[in-house]
Amino acid sequence: MTAGIVGLGLIGGSFAKAYAKEGHRVLGANRSRQVLDFAILSGDVHDELTADNISGCDIVIICLYPEAAISYLDKMGRFIGDKPVVIDACGTKRLVVEGCSKLAEKYGFTYVGGHPMAGTQYSGYKYAKANMFSGAPMVLVPSGSPDIELLSRLKELLAPAGFGKYTVTTAEKHDEMIAFTSQLAHVVSNAYVKSPSSKNHKGISAGSYKDLTRVAWLNPEMWAELFLENSDNLSRELGGLIEELNKYKAAIDSGDRETLVKLLADGRRMKEEADGR
Repeated sequence: MTAGIVGLGLIGGSFAKAYAKEGHRVLGANRSRQVLDFAILSGDVHDELTADNISGCDIVIICLYPEAAISYLDKMGRFIGDKPVVIDACGTKRLVVEGCSKLAEKYGFTYVGGHPMAGTQYSGYKYAKANMFSGAPMVLVPSGSPDIELLSRLKELLAPAGFGKYTVTTAEKHDEMIAFTSQLAHVVSNAYVKSPSSKNHKGISAGSYKDLTRVAWLNPEMWAELFLENSDNLSRELGGLIEELNKYKAAIDSGDRETLVKLLADGRRMKEEADGR
């Protein structure tokens, strides 16, 4: 198999390492030539992905920000042809699926939206690893009605990454849920560390602090773009969280133990229900 990887950051670099480790040929493209050269030197990428060889790929994985992913396919779409299956790995889906689907129709290549549900708080090729996606969920977002044959083929093409579960959904449902499961958590974590108390936490913090602050160390440019592209869903989630936090604050300010116990018990119950415990 030949895999084309566009964008050799944390996600793209991990795809490249995974495919290379499984013995597949990897062609790579990256904005920084230095990173591409290092990936080739490391053996994770075998050659540069270009307009001349992209049509020979079995799968092309676009690991760029949403707007950049659309721009790349607008530039390269005419060279892709009908052999490769093109999939993106962007964190929001409405904008990118709409844009890339129009380009796929215009240039005649096959495209499916995607979102690997894995990563770390770090960014960049140096943090990429071959087992990044091992056992992780992969979300597939077809542009129209799901094509069972195409999705089956795509799972085979993605097999070297080692995903543990595939979920097929719409771009709208994906963005609605990702606002809660990912984006809200990043906003909360990033805001939480702005407390003056965070400067004095060492020696008086443990697991709770580490869990809540892990994703505060984020890529500002990337997450700002994702937040704004999903602003309607994320704003709704933030509004709901603020409303709930105000209930806790009111109970604490007034010394209302009964209400506070109820709020805490409700939260615990809803967590157990959500996780199926």
